[in-house]
Amino acid sequence: MQEEVDLILDDAKERMAKGIEHLDNELGKIRAGKANTKMLEGVLVDYYGSMTPLSQVANLSTPDPRTIAIQPWEKQLIGEIEKAIMGANLGLNPDNNGDLIRINIPPLTEERRKDLVKQAKAECEDAKISFRNTRRDCNEELKKLKKEGLSEDLEKDAEAEVQNITNDYSKKVDVMFEAKEKDILTV
Repeated sequence: MQEEVDLILDDAKERMAKGIEHLDNELGKIRAGKANTKMLEGVLVDYYGSMTPLSQVANLSTPDPRTIAIQPWEKQLIGEIEKAIMGANLGLNPDNNGDLIRINIPPLTEERRKDLVKQAKAECEDAKISFRNTRRDCNEELKKLKKEGLSEDLEKDAEAEVQNITNDYSKKVDVMFEAKEKDILTV
């Protein structure tokens, strides 16, 4: 029985760790007023008929805090890359000089900063909801094990451990939100 309990706890940790990873990706896509290549992670370029991530057809860099530079590995891809960035609805305007694409990141207005903080808060809340769902699933599995003969003490201890895991990951989300909020609001 203890092995099954350990498996449930490991599953909870794994699912919550994936939630943190997903949240980190989502927060990375929220523009904080300075250039970050993560902003272009979801952009897919038509590369000889197949949709390919931008990072696999070009070198992405940030030469300064307000600029993203995209150096395609093949010059004929410049038009496709520009089209892909415009089509991604990121609010970014690529500037093409024939060899290189530059994207200037405009400074954010106060109102836009507040909207981005709300967006980051919503992403963090979604992560916490997924943690609570994981906790509920684990507690249901523990109740099933109790019906199969798991002692009440072991069940209560395991439920307390699941709650501790949930609390730990929720605190990590709070720390991530505070860092992102500070990043967005810093002018």
